[in-house]
Amino acid sequence: MTSYGAHAFVWIGDWTTENGNHAISEAGKIGFDFIEIPLLNPDNFDAASHKMALEAAGIEATCSLVLPKDAHMPHEPEKALTFLTKVLDQMEILGCTHLGGCIAYSLGTLTGLPPTQTEKQVVIDTLGRFAQDAQSRGISLSLEACNRYETYLFNSLEDTRDAIKAIGADNLTLHADTYHMNIEEEGFYKPLVATADVLDYIHMSESHRGLVGTGTVNWDEVWRGLKDANFTGKLVLESFAAINPELAAATCLWRPPNEGPAVLATQGIEFLKQGAAKYQLQ
Repeated sequence: MTSYGAHAFVWIGDWTTENGNHAISEAGKIGFDFIEIPLLNPDNFDAASHKMALEAAGIEATCSLVLPKDAHMPHEPEKALTFLTKVLDQMEILGCTHLGGCIAYSLGTLTGLPPTQTEKQVVIDTLGRFAQDAQSRGISLSLEACNRYETYLFNSLEDTRDAIKAIGADNLTLHADTYHMNIEEEGFYKPLVATADVLDYIHMSESHRGLVGTGTVNWDEVWRGLKDANFTGKLVLESFAAINPELAAATCLWRPPNEGPAVLATQGIEFLKQGAAKYQLQ
């Protein structure tokens, strides 16, 4: 059954114990089913406190991340695995069972060339090992496709699906994002339907990262694609009211969004629920 979530960056720019618990509380008040937690720093993540905050808010959580620059998986697979293992350890304490995002690469790391076959194979082998560890802990994974200006590895849904199929892990699915699709895909409908067999998680994000429905994303195509893909996964509002400096540099977010957190969240969840109802998502 389709569920509704929001990325924590709708409310906060950096995940600390205090900021994170505030975002969790806000997500619960507005009516989201879950919050997406950017677990970017597992060494300083207060999982026990956040678990209590989630219970108080009556919501669940997913986690997402980008790999550190010195742990870019194609070049430093063992460092990547060490970092990812720390993330899983924190997720177990938190009681969270889904990890998505840029789990195979560092955002903003570019080589000036397309990915080599060797780089792709390193990712396939390493993610395969990681997926086994995650599965033993009851944790599912999703690999995100991002635009060419942020990564050279996985830009289209089809390319990302190819890697997922090559890995062949039952707990690894596709993480789509309408912001990135708006740059990379030839429309929205066909890519969503073509990757329906692995699609389980999608960031609903506007072309300018602000209020959904006010940019150039063709939302009718998105909703039709999700409907015909028989999508029953997680719809996640991803608007950035605030963002930490490191991620701002990687994503080139140099100016604030067109609305503040309250509007992004309240009108955002209304947009998601109206679209899902109109196109009769289950």
